[in-house]
Amino acid sequence: MIIDYIGVKEISGSLIVIDGVSEVSFEEIVEIRLEDGSMRQGRVVQIDGERIVVQVFEGTKSISLGNTKTRLKGHPMELALSPEILGRVFDGAGRPIDGLGDIFPEKKMNINGTPINPVSRLYPQNYINTGISTIDTLATLIRGQKLPIFSGSGMKHNELAVQIARQAKIASDENENFAIVFAAMGVKNDVAEYFRRSFEESGVLQRVVMFLNLSNDPVIERTLTPRCALTAAEYLAFEQNMHILVIMTDMTSYAEALREFSSSKGEIPGRKGYPGYLYSDLASLYERAGMIKGKSGSVTQIPILTMPNDDITHPVPDLTGYITEGQIVLERALEGEGIYPPVAVLPSLSRLMKDGIGDGYTREDHSALANQLFASYAKVKDARSLASVIGEEELSPDDKKILAFGKEFEAKFINQAANEDRGIKKSLDLGWKLLSMLPKKELDRVDDAILEKYYHEEKAEQKEQTGAAEPQKEATEDNQDNSEKENSEAE
Repeated sequence: MIIDYIGVKEISGSLIVIDGVSEVSFEEIVEIRLEDGSMRQGRVVQIDGERIVVQVFEGTKSISLGNTKTRLKGHPMELALSPEILGRVFDGAGRPIDGLGDIFPEKKMNINGTPINPVSRLYPQNYINTGISTIDTLATLIRGQKLPIFSGSGMKHNELAVQIARQAKIASDENENFAIVFAAMGVKNDVAEYFRRSFEESGVLQRVVMFLNLSNDPVIERTLTPRCALTAAEYLAFEQNMHILVIMTDMTSYAEALREFSSSKGEIPGRKGYPGYLYSDLASLYERAGMIKGKSGSVTQIPILTMPNDDITHPVPDLTGYITEGQIVLERALEGEGIYPPVAVLPSLSRLMKDGIGDGYTREDHSALANQLFASYAKVKDARSLASVIGEEELSPDDKKILAFGKEFEAKFINQAANEDRGIKKSLDLGWKLLSMLPKKELDRVDDAILEKYYHEEKAEQKEQTGAAEPQKEATEDNQDNSEKENSEAE
């Protein structure tokens, strides 16, 4: 039996309160008919006896206390799904906005997902190649992993997100089953258009599913966007046996929408005003990544979040770091030097990297090379600190070589063009080429067999000889200048 409830007890922000409602369930979808006949959607977010609180997605403007009709739909919010969602663009609530019509669904799925039994999870292995040297070599993305990018406000994380979506690929025999689900939350119109145009121009839109929540869209809709995106990803991965990479930007906008929603419900705030359940709410999103026994597909996540005031201890990056398996940190100082992508190597890591690289996955020297690059770049930071105190001229020859390595490492390894797609072998070879600038005795994180195979000793010695010859040449020129000066004085 369908029952319409007439009238609203109370309106508060995006929430309406209705009395006398029985047989209702939490998260149930509600259909709201206004006086002018227009329809809106909401969901039940609180139940107190026969009183319910409904969150209205489109906002409560023009809702009447007396003549509004509310109908319970008997099910949670669901997303219409079929293989034809690939190449389509949706709004934050999963409605098509590309002018190509509605989706004819094969099935509808609850956007809140179903928890994956930990026993049925497969351990993530096999890497995803992003074409970006710092990520592929030093913080490798593994299928089924959740690896966030920590950025600062105004930095080039949008460009990085587009580049990853454009270049990401897996093993050639499975790459046809690889697709991207891209979710943007709280972005401006020009940024949304940049995402759409970039995918169209690069020809990858046909393997991308886009969910766009604009900054002028209802804030409450922002809390649905990542759930809709992850539901689409789970359908493609576990129903269509595809490998799906989910890129979500910006999770800080999502958390702020959650804070606003929590405040409107009158909940007691936690740290910096965020709700006390922020950790469990973020976990309900991030833990939807993974692989399941008996299913050949996978869901991999790259959530991107901006750190207010570049503060990595802010609640959103702080809690994200607890839930996810590593992080990629973008550094404002590197961006100020014109380096793109400005990945800060030392605080970035991938905790699952060790199980998806090496012989059979990338190359046998990958792990040793990554360890040595980390160690050598850490010495660069120490040498720069020392040079700032005593001056670069007073450094030892070894420290000067370390500084030269650091400069080349940032200019040639970290830095790459926004349209440059480096294969994993090219990135590894570039790493060895840079390490060959250092004396072999400095490379203490690599065993002798790998060192003999990949260390370019001849180039290193040639560089040392060239460096030794240059001071002699300068000394000869100085002597010549001095003799000419003495002759002129004698005359």
